[in-house]
Amino acid sequence: MSRNNKKKSKKGLIITIILLIAVLAVAAAYIYKKYLSEDNTISSATEVENEVTNTIVVEEKKLQTFVGNDRPIAVMIDNNINALPHAGLSKAYAVYEIIVEGGESRLMALFKGQTLDKIGPIRSSRHYFLDYALENDAIYVHYGWSPKAESDIKTLGVNNINGITEASSDFWRVKDKKAPHNVATSTENILKIAKQKGYRTTSEKSSSFKYVVDEVNLENGEGADTVTIPYSTSNSVKWEYNSETKRYLRYTRNKKEVEWDSGEDVTFKNIIIEFIANSNLNDGTNAGRQDMTTTGTKDGYYITNGKAIKIKCTKSSRSGKTTYTDLEGNEIEVNDGNTFIQICPINANVQFTVANSEVAQ
Repeated sequence: MSRNNKKKSKKGLIITIILLIAVLAVAAAYIYKKYLSEDNTISSATEVENEVTNTIVVEEKKLQTFVGNDRPIAVMIDNNINALPHAGLSKAYAVYEIIVEGGESRLMALFKGQTLDKIGPIRSSRHYFLDYALENDAIYVHYGWSPKAESDIKTLGVNNINGITEASSDFWRVKDKKAPHNVATSTENILKIAKQKGYRTTSEKSSSFKYVVDEVNLENGEGADTVTIPYSTSNSVKWEYNSETKRYLRYTRNKKEVEWDSGEDVTFKNIIIEFIANSNLNDGTNAGRQDMTTTGTKDGYYITNGKAIKIKCTKSSRSGKTTYTDLEGNEIEVNDGNTFIQICPINANVQFTVANSEVAQ
């Protein structure tokens, strides 16, 4: 082969190799763009979508009850028939109802991080309510006190606000109710006074209840579509379950409970019943005031989502938290939502009603 022919052959081979490399490069680019690049984009998008989805799920499962570090406020609420309706009751994260003199009961509503323009009607203190204000690390608000309550507030060092000693602009009397059932206040006024007195307005103390985000259904519980709790012959509480909202509507003295100004129904997610023996207190006043021992282990019920189970309620000291356990000793899980604690006489004939059948406790 001549030298010229050899050069032409070598040149043709080089051109062929270059063309082949170019074709391979184009093919590689095409494959990357069509498959690998799209897959990576899809994979990245999927990861982002999964991250967003996971974030949403976590946010949805955060507790809504007893959150933040605002210190709870415990307010004594009048429950006389002339005091109805109440203001702020449905906004409380927990409410305690306990027997007082004359077969009446009184309420203590607990608020945390709420801004309410009107709470009431506010009434005087009874000493055993202090035990539950203390276990919730709450600022205790009342309008007057019994002699025993006054003594115990001082002895126990309770951070309290007595509305009688405060300005009438902070604790005012309304015109649509008659005294003594017509005193109201606001959370703004309470916090203002608390700061003036040097009380803490934040708290790191955990809740008295083991709240959980996953819905608790008491599969082995007895039916409790209606719950009736008599405090005395003239004073009875009834709760009616709504299976659509999964909440209980409150009645007192056969009257449906509604909010004072808005007319909104008063409903609660959970009900806890605790039986405690009460007796006449010899405080020298002959007023028939009551006494009870809140410490020790008491019988009770936990009621939620239309079912009830028997529980034990144990409190080691007046300021100690009450622990609520099932009959096997496990602390009960409480549905995320507001809770009404019915501390009733030990012989109260509590009734559960289901589908026109009635079961006594």
